[in-house]
Amino acid sequence: MAVEREVVVLAGDVRLGGTLAIPEGAQGLVIFAHGSGSSRHSPRNRYVAYSLRMAGLGTLLFDLLTEDEEVEDEVTAALRFDIDFLARRLGEVTDWVFAHPELMRMRVGYFGSSTGAAAALVAAAERPETIGAVVSRGGRPDLAGGALERVQAPTLFIVGGADDVVLELNQRAWERLRAPKELEVIAGATHLFPERGALERVAEVAAGWFTRFLGVPQELETRP
Repeated sequence: MAVEREVVVLAGDVRLGGTLAIPEGAQGLVIFAHGSGSSRHSPRNRYVAYSLRMAGLGTLLFDLLTEDEEVEDEVTAALRFDIDFLARRLGEVTDWVFAHPELMRMRVGYFGSSTGAAAALVAAAERPETIGAVVSRGGRPDLAGGALERVQAPTLFIVGGADDVVLELNQRAWERLRAPKELEVIAGATHLFPERGALERVAEVAAGWFTRFLGVPQELETRP
């Protein structure tokens, strides 16, 4: 079982708190982009990250905003919807990953929730050669704008069937995607997937998507 450890992630000229865990033999790393008003401590994202590690994938959760930016955003709510800013920040974190000796050879995917999903799609569109897969959980992919047509990474949208408005927005955005894609609608689930079994299903399909496109652990590949 991979042990979580706290790291300092360098993103441009700022330092961000992060939580990194790499199972032995992992070939893929999933970077999490949390939603508006959240952080790397999101219990939903932490649960999904745990499930991904159980499937042999590395995970990096980090705070998209610095402490000063969080204070500003609590007052203005401006940064949480500044998708270009969030995508640029995610891209800088991705650059840090590819410069990190322990991580630089891993295949990288994005897991985005809420507005973080839009940031993940924009960042993936800017890095078509390096981002291997994207998963959106209850996301706002519509906010990615024209980047949707430029995404090349295989992309999975996961939406609650009872999350009516977000479901419609996801369906419209999904139709615009040209990359390999799937839309997973979890029957009866609302926006935060609190219903029994809903978040477990999110984790299951996300793990399947990432292992499919980022690779299974080396020990599983060599096991007879």
